[in-house]
Amino acid sequence: MEKIHLFTNSDEKGLSLKKLNYIMVLAALIISAVLFFAMRQTNSTYDQAHTATLQLHKYEETSANLRFASDYLTEQIRMFAVTGDKGYLDEYFREATVTKRRDRALALLQTQHGDSVAYAELQSAMNGSLYLMNMEYHAARLAVDAYGYNLADYPKEVQDVQLFHHEEALSPQEKGEAAKNMLFSDEYKRQKQYIIGHTENCLKALEREIWERQKTVAAGLEQQMFVEHALTFLLIAVLLCIVYLTSRLVIFPLQNCVQLIRKDEEIPVRGATEIRFLAKTYNQIREANMRRRKQLTYDATHDKLTTLYNRRGFDALLDELDLRSAALLIVDLDNFKGINDTYGHDAGDRVLIRVADTLIENFEDEGYVCRFGGDEFAVIMENATPSMQNYLSAKIHAINEKLKSPEDDVPAVTISVGVSFCNGHMDVKDLLKSADTSLYDVKEHGKSDVHFSTEEETETA
Repeated sequence: MEKIHLFTNSDEKGLSLKKLNYIMVLAALIISAVLFFAMRQTNSTYDQAHTATLQLHKYEETSANLRFASDYLTEQIRMFAVTGDKGYLDEYFREATVTKRRDRALALLQTQHGDSVAYAELQSAMNGSLYLMNMEYHAARLAVDAYGYNLADYPKEVQDVQLFHHEEALSPQEKGEAAKNMLFSDEYKRQKQYIIGHTENCLKALEREIWERQKTVAAGLEQQMFVEHALTFLLIAVLLCIVYLTSRLVIFPLQNCVQLIRKDEEIPVRGATEIRFLAKTYNQIREANMRRRKQLTYDATHDKLTTLYNRRGFDALLDELDLRSAALLIVDLDNFKGINDTYGHDAGDRVLIRVADTLIENFEDEGYVCRFGGDEFAVIMENATPSMQNYLSAKIHAINEKLKSPEDDVPAVTISVGVSFCNGHMDVKDLLKSADTSLYDVKEHGKSDVHFSTEEETETA
């Protein structure tokens, strides 16, 4: 039985699907991991930008609180000086000692920006506000005296204020006027503008600082977005590459293989290593099967001993050939049984082989030589007409002269031949019968000769 050599990977050239799969999966994983990291960085950068914006609003509110607190204190102390309503003074000290929006604002900014310009500006505004509070305490003391309130009922900051000698000599009404004048004086207004100016400078400094930070964060965010887009496109390119290579190296070659297998045609060796391996293996198996089929067909149509066409091969030739101008020679060995009985079957086989070789030597270029079985042979001659009778007679006589001479321990033998010509109007069955009849005539009249069927014999047959 014929062996099929299976190709190994070392026999193959091309890209291995296994390696391609590892490479593509690794590339996709690496790109995905980098993309995930980049997205995390983008989120972090975005959070920084968001935090910076929130901080700006918070610091703006912080700076504004100092100014609002200062304005609130001014409003409450002025209302107390004008109306004498003790509730305004209570609100004033609640803001100054309990709510403490100014102190909270300054403390918050110091925590985040203790060494910044914005903090320094807010500290200056706070100092101005504290300076202004001393004037407000002084005005509050004058107003307490002006409205005849008990000084002991007021906060210690008011009680500790020492009036000047000329102020102590003033009447209650004059003290009230003095308190109002102090709170609405140019000095007081200048101090308020001082606070407002430094508060605005603080806001501007904060805006500049936050803006610079936002610019930096925005630049980082833009860079991160670029990296994300690049990685996304790269990942898409890898996926498209996987699809293309899979189609190019696997799907299309497999589809082509299926079509060619259905047509029983050879598969071209291309594609991935594994596909090439399958194609080569299939081609080798197909070639071996074709050789086996050819061998089986040959064995079925040829005689093993002489390698001539056998009876099945002879019938197939009659079906395939154009016999309208053909001749059929039926050949029979004379006294072959005696050769077998005298010399043995081995010698008989050698005689059959010698006869077969001689017939091939004489008729191979003009037709087909067959062995029906036993000692009976046949020759189909194409393009043969009755005018070739003399030619064929001479050829048969020459063959007999050769076979009469022993050669290589092969016994002598002669042949008898019956010939029938088709002449364009004889079917295969009649052609065979006519040639057999001619052979019978030779056997009846001494053998070792050739006889040709006449047209009349054919018609009679």
